[in-house]
Amino acid sequence: MAITRRQFVQSSLLTSAGLILAPLTSFRNQSSFTLFGVHPFVLQNPDAVFIMKTNVADKTSSAAIKAVGLDFGRSVFGLTDNTAEGIPLTHKVVIKPNLTCRSRSSSKYTIERSMGIVTDAFFVEGIIESLKELGISSGQFYIREVNCPDDFEDGGYISMAERTGIDLKGIDTPANELPPESIQWMDVPEGVWFKKIPYLWPVNAPDTLLLNISKFKAHSMGLTLCAKNLQGTIAMNYQAHCTSYGRGMVGVNADHISSTANADILANYYRHVQEGIPRWDKPGTNGGLWQETWATRCLDNNSVTFAGLHIIEGIYGRDGNFMDGPDTGDLASDFMTNYIIFGRNQFYVDIIGHYLGGHEPGNFGLFHMAMERGMISAINPTDIPVYEWNTSTGATSGNLAGFQRYSLKTLYLQKNYFGQEEPYWHMVNETYDYNRTGLNDSTGFYIRQNFPNPVRLQTSISFHIPESGNAYVDILNNNGKVIDILLNNQLPGGDHLLYWNGSNQPDGIYICRIQFGGSAKSTKMIVLH
Repeated sequence: MAITRRQFVQSSLLTSAGLILAPLTSFRNQSSFTLFGVHPFVLQNPDAVFIMKTNVADKTSSAAIKAVGLDFGRSVFGLTDNTAEGIPLTHKVVIKPNLTCRSRSSSKYTIERSMGIVTDAFFVEGIIESLKELGISSGQFYIREVNCPDDFEDGGYISMAERTGIDLKGIDTPANELPPESIQWMDVPEGVWFKKIPYLWPVNAPDTLLLNISKFKAHSMGLTLCAKNLQGTIAMNYQAHCTSYGRGMVGVNADHISSTANADILANYYRHVQEGIPRWDKPGTNGGLWQETWATRCLDNNSVTFAGLHIIEGIYGRDGNFMDGPDTGDLASDFMTNYIIFGRNQFYVDIIGHYLGGHEPGNFGLFHMAMERGMISAINPTDIPVYEWNTSTGATSGNLAGFQRYSLKTLYLQKNYFGQEEPYWHMVNETYDYNRTGLNDSTGFYIRQNFPNPVRLQTSISFHIPESGNAYVDILNNNGKVIDILLNNQLPGGDHLLYWNGSNQPDGIYICRIQFGGSAKSTKMIVLH
C-alpha cells in the first residue's frame, strides 16, 4: 500500500511507551493512482480512538484553524493501490459538519459568541483542500444539512463553499415535498422506531464516502458528538428525533415507523430503569423516557449510516446548551481545548470525547443502549485503545491519564441527591462501576443483553468466552423451568452470536443462561406480543 505525500513506513518499534510508528515521509508520484483512502493504521485499528493535539491560540484564528484541518487531512488521507481498502477517486465525498441552529433569535446572540455551536468552517476547509491535493475535484464534494440553512452564513459556510467550489445545500423542506432524486431511502432492518429513513442525497448513496465531523460541545444529551451529528443528514420531519415520547413525528409516513415503536420504547425504558442505567429514573418532560426515545431513534439512524471516518473538531469546545450556559450572563462559553478526536467507530470516539470533556461515559444511557444493540463491546474508556496522533512523528499508543480533561457543563438529566437537585448546569462525572456491564469480568466470560428486547419474534444473544471450551446456553421461564436449549457444543474463544425465536412463548420474563468453565451468567429477556 502507498499513501501520497505522507505515509507511515513499514518498520515499527515496540517500546515501553507502546507502539511507535516511524515518521511520515513524502510520496511524490501520484499519476498512477486511481484510489484514495483513510490511513491504513486507522483502518487496521477500527476500535481505536486517535487524539491529535493542536496548538491554536484563539478561536478566531482562522488561518491557524484551516492549517490544522489541512495538516490533519494530509496525515489521515492519501492515495493507495490497495483495492481492498481504497476508494475510487471518482467517488463523491459527503462532509457532515455540525451545522445545527445557532440560536440567532436569542437576545444574547453574536456571531462570535455562537461560534462553538457548530463545527469550525475553516477546519472543514482545510480537510477539503487536503483531499483536493489527491486529485478529487471541487464538484465531488457535498455538504447536506436539514437544520437552519439561514444560519450557514454566520457560521462561515457560505463563504467557505464559494472559496472551495463545493456543493453546499441546506434543505429544510419536508421529505414528502422533495423530488425523489433528492432523497436516498434506507431500510432499517433492526430499527426499533424506524422502518425506513430518507436521507438528503447523496448521503448513503452508492459510490459515496461520508466524513462525519462533529463539534466538541455540551447539549441536553450530554456532549452532542458524532452519533448525534448524523441526525442532520435526514430529511425534514424524519430528523425530529428529540420529540418527546408518545408525541410521534408530524409529517412522517406511518408505514415508515414500527407499529409497536411506542410500546417497545416504553418497555425498554422500564427495563433500563430496573437495570440501573444512571439517571434514567429522572422524571418529567426532559427525563429518562425522553432520553430513551431520542437514543432509540439515534441508534436506528446510526445502524444504517456508515462513515469512512468519525471526527470531533475540538480545537475549541463549548459548554452549556447553544447560547445558554453557566457563565456570566447565563451564557455558554468556548474553551481552547485543542483536540481533534477521531476513529472508525462513532461510539468509541464519543466515549473518549465525553471523557475528555470531563464526564464519565458509563453514566450516559446512549452508550449502554449501543452496547445492547451490538454496536460496541465496551463503555469503559480505559478499555478503548487510544493513540496520540502526531502528524510529524507518527502514532503513539497512549494512556488517557496523559490527556488534559475539561469541564464542559451540560443540562443532561439532573440527578436528585437525597431530595436535592444538583445544579442545572453540571458535570456528569460521578464514578461509574463498569463491572456492572459484565464486560470487565475478570474471567473474561460474559453475556450481553439480548436485542431486540422486548422479544416479539426473534432475538439475538451474544456472549464472550475467553478460551475454547464447552458452552451450554439455555432459556428458562420465570418459574426457572428450562424451555429451550440453544447450544451445547465446543466453541473457540471469542465472541459468539445466537438467535432465539420467542414467537410461540407467552408474554412474560425469561432468562437466557450460559454455562462455561464451571461458571454461569444470565440476562433477563421480555417476551411481549
